Amino acid sequence: MAASGETATGWFPVARAADVGTTPVPVGAGGRAYVVVRLRPGGEVSAFPARCPHRLVPLAAATVTGGRLQCPYHGWRFDGEGRCASIPSLGDDGTPPPRADLAMPWAVDERHGWIWLAPDRTAVATPPRPSAGTAAEPAPPPPQPRGPVFGNLEPALEHAWHPVALSGELRAGGWLQVRLLGRTWLLRRTAEGLQAEPPAFGVRERLGVIWLAPAEPQDVPLDVPEDGDRRFVSTWLPPARSPGPAGPLADTFLDVAHAPFVHSRIGGRPDDAEVPPFEVTPEDGGFRAALERPYETPHHPDGIDGPPVRRRATYTYRAPFQLRLRLDSPATGAVTTVLCLLQPEDADSTRVYTRMLLSAGPGARLPWPDDVAREVAIQRHVLAEDLAVQALLPDTGLPLDLRDELHVRSDRLGVALRQALGDFAATLPRLRGVA
Repeated sequence: MAASGETATGWFPVARAADVGTTPVPVGAGGRAYVVVRLRPGGEVSAFPARCPHRLVPLAAATVTGGRLQCPYHGWRFDGEGRCASIPSLGDDGTPPPRADLAMPWAVDERHGWIWLAPDRTAVATPPRPSAGTAAEPAPPPPQPRGPVFGNLEPALEHAWHPVALSGELRAGGWLQVRLLGRTWLLRRTAEGLQAEPPAFGVRERLGVIWLAPAEPQDVPLDVPEDGDRRFVSTWLPPARSPGPAGPLADTFLDVAHAPFVHSRIGGRPDDAEVPPFEVTPEDGGFRAALERPYETPHHPDGIDGPPVRRRATYTYRAPFQLRLRLDSPATGAVTTVLCLLQPEDADSTRVYTRMLLSAGPGARLPWPDDVAREVAIQRHVLAEDLAVQALLPDTGLPLDLRDELHVRSDRLGVALRQALGDFAATLPRLRGVA
């Protein structure tokens, strides 16, 4: 920590000046988290709060683009004064809301070989001369959401069917250990059917997955019309694991604005990232929404190297963690459906099951194995990029208080998800007869 005389001035040495370039450096000042960065090579230093107000992504992962700090998740850009200069999903004519501007520290100064921050107004105009014992305080963790969050150990999750294994992972006469809601369960496939230890409300098989409900379930199963449709080829990605709760990953799956910045291979161009207005339709147990977006597809006449084509995207969600994305190509009738099922293992671990169902269109042959392999490779790459984003997000869960984050027009699915999970969390008091 800085010497007491230096702290008393309101100025905090946060980093050696030589260590700060155009890559953001996380720092701490007065117990608060910031990043410092030069918005141009050799330029003066700017200081920003540690997280983007939109989805709370640490700005230590941001990049400098055109003299502004760009969030890696949705491309929001901030100038040196902390003003939000651009929200790509709103388009060129969109106006960022006032809350998009960052709450900046009172002052930042480069002096005596150090970068200094004054988080609050101070009567001392310039930082003091450093002493021999001057050192930067460690960067604290970025602030967490202040309101309720929906995590993997949410008690209401006891009352839902959860995927716990692919059907092929549990052979006849075999057993399998799985983690669910912070507990270990032993699954067996016997002549009498599926069994779980400790006893659960039920174990069943559906959509090529084994499901377990610890207590009487209140959720609504997700309908997958493509399942069993002979016009579709079905394949599973290897199960993956997310380094965090299921809620933020479900939010990323439903997010329609992050693709140009997180998925540069398939998500379209960052300079064409505007999301048109769309509606979210409530349904029993969840919701649905449809919009047209550019996506890459192996069925494109130019293959993966061709430009993105516009496909109609239909998102379907059932609480707590059942999601389906259907991509229809109007020009060819080709369909790609991605089914995503999340298993909340522990507070900081989620297993991810991804199934793809592919059709080349009415009257067309089934997709060739090369087509399937190509699209599976794309989806595996997309999933890896999404899981990398999860490592940046708050590890407590999905914030349910809409005031903890900043929502814009393109976030309607995310807002609906937060409301649906909030409603689902309220099932426990109802089941217990609590008003």
